[in-house]
Amino acid sequence: MAHSHDDHHKVPADVALRVKALETALTRRGYINPDTLEAIIDTYEHKVGPQNGARVIARAWNDPDFKSRLLDNASSAVGELGFGGIIEGTDVTVVENRPGLHNMVVCTLCSCYPWALLGLPPGWYKSFAYRSRAVSEPRSVLAEFGVELSPDVEVRVWDSTAELRYLVMPQRPEGTEDQDEAALAQLVTRNGMIGTALL
Repeated sequence: MAHSHDDHHKVPADVALRVKALETALTRRGYINPDTLEAIIDTYEHKVGPQNGARVIARAWNDPDFKSRLLDNASSAVGELGFGGIIEGTDVTVVENRPGLHNMVVCTLCSCYPWALLGLPPGWYKSFAYRSRAVSEPRSVLAEFGVELSPDVEVRVWDSTAELRYLVMPQRPEGTEDQDEAALAQLVTRNGMIGTALL
């Protein structure tokens, strides 16, 4: 699975030009409204995305009662933070990483993914290689992401579906006991909430 996990935001110039040309042609023909397109882009850049999932995880790290509710009924708990209405009508389950246990998420059929909490799925998450190998050889896949786990750590792979999406609660980094929720949220990454990164 040779790929760069950090380059998914870089769009080659020729692709950007083709996208702009297509957008212009569709706008001129009246198929799309530029204001609507801007609103959609704004939604996925600012209203949904990994910053939402990071807030959920940071709240759980700092609030034991919220953490308990999150692990018991994540769909309801994320609703407390205002994310319930944009979860695409699916249930969300949070699985917790802890000493001796590492979780990772895959969708073996396509790319089911909690967009409201993690943003747009990265290309590698949708790739056939990740979807097939995450289940059959999760430790090898994790190693390619730089996640080396000792043999005594159990790896659990969760298969997201159209009805049920998973979110990983990474282990809270040591030395962060005095940090507030906002500071903690800055430590949480999208890949950490998929389980393909350690914090």
